[in-house]
Amino acid sequence: MTTTRKYLSGEVTKTSFALDLEEGVFTWDDPKKIALSLKRSAEVSTRRKANPFQSAMNMLNLYINRAGRNLKPERKKILEQAKIELRNLFKK
Repeated sequence: MTTTRKYLSGEVTKTSFALDLEEGVFTWDDPKKIALSLKRSAEVSTRRKANPFQSAMNMLNLYINRAGRNLKPERKKILEQAKIELRNLFKK
């Protein structure tokens, strides 16, 4: 990967090998919509190594962690709510 660390979170959404993500999924304002998209992507993926819930949650956590201080508090709140929605969708 030739991008700098500063832009790794954006790179995750474009070049994830494990999941084929919908474009702009982490920029959406609806946590449930984000969770549903991640769930669909994880369930149809043939390249993931973990179960669908773990794959979806890992992708969301990776994005949040890599964005770090560049992630606005409002956006982080939405993504943290998406984690809750994801747990609900997978009944975890």
